[in-house]
Amino acid sequence: MTHPPAENAAARPRQPATSYLRAINRALREEMERDASVIVVGLDVGPQGGVFGATRGLYERFGPERVLDMPISEAGYTGAAIGLAMEGWRPVVEMQFSDFVTVAFDQLATVAAKMHYLTGGALAVPLVVRMPYGANIVGQGYMTGAGPHHSQSLEAWFCHMAGLKVVMPATPEDALGLLKASIRDPGPVMFFEHKALYYTLRSELDPADPALVPIGKARTARAGRHVTVVAMGAMVHMALAVATSLERNGIDVEVIDLRSLVPLDTTTLLESVRRTGRVVVVHEAPLTGGFAGEVVALVAQHAFGDLKAAPIRVAARDMPVPWGAAARASLPSAARIEAAVRDVLRG
Repeated sequence: MTHPPAENAAARPRQPATSYLRAINRALREEMERDASVIVVGLDVGPQGGVFGATRGLYERFGPERVLDMPISEAGYTGAAIGLAMEGWRPVVEMQFSDFVTVAFDQLATVAAKMHYLTGGALAVPLVVRMPYGANIVGQGYMTGAGPHHSQSLEAWFCHMAGLKVVMPATPEDALGLLKASIRDPGPVMFFEHKALYYTLRSELDPADPALVPIGKARTARAGRHVTVVAMGAMVHMALAVATSLERNGIDVEVIDLRSLVPLDTTTLLESVRRTGRVVVVHEAPLTGGFAGEVVALVAQHAFGDLKAAPIRVAARDMPVPWGAAARASLPSAARIEAAVRDVLRG
């Protein structure tokens, strides 16, 4: 019996690099093609293609009955989408900026998060709310900030709201795979996309691979022995840059990309901390009440005896995000992360 020759990976044609933004667009298109109940709802998501271009081409492909261009009323179109979800549709709502979700907060907190529970499981709310969040961080530097009404990281609010899942992809692969998984999920998912990653991050994605990524599974972005840095969203890339820099000084940093905050992969998190004995947690949201506090509490509860030093949090200052270049002073930086790593190693 003859066997076909082994595939030569080097001989395979390289795929064109896909941006984080185009990965989101691909996920929406492929899920709409796969399932006729998937619809897109939001402001300027139709012919304009969304404020950042994430829905570009969908209106022309699927028409106004499945790409619903709404007036400026986040509460109105979010409430309508929740109703559609309860009637069997799978709406994907786009907030132009995550900051604008405050207008729709009651619909999400009072209705979407609780309806499955209140009806004893009789009603499901298969809803995704896409949340472009954060200041315009690029690598270890900052672009011009968009000010306090267009730059916030609000994920912790929704982690505190039982009934919602909270997802924060850091790569094009995860933007594609986690958005697909979120659309297929039977319940409401808050999907946080960092705006700076839209255009700056690219990966080779196989167009034939559906590439689903399960919600609730963290990723070890970099293996290391001396300290665990837990990061989410755009902060994963800043943490990786710091880890590469510190490697030249003999400091071996493990970077854990949480990917999903609710549900949280406590197994991967705690296994890493138990190996290294030291942990730094990084997010772009303000320090007080941020998700880093939840991570530190879990570590203290379940891995206290393995710690060689007290955990350290690196986060934004407890202040509104300033305009322009002044945003740099309020947000995490590579220097602050490196200082935290060095501090925890001295502990």
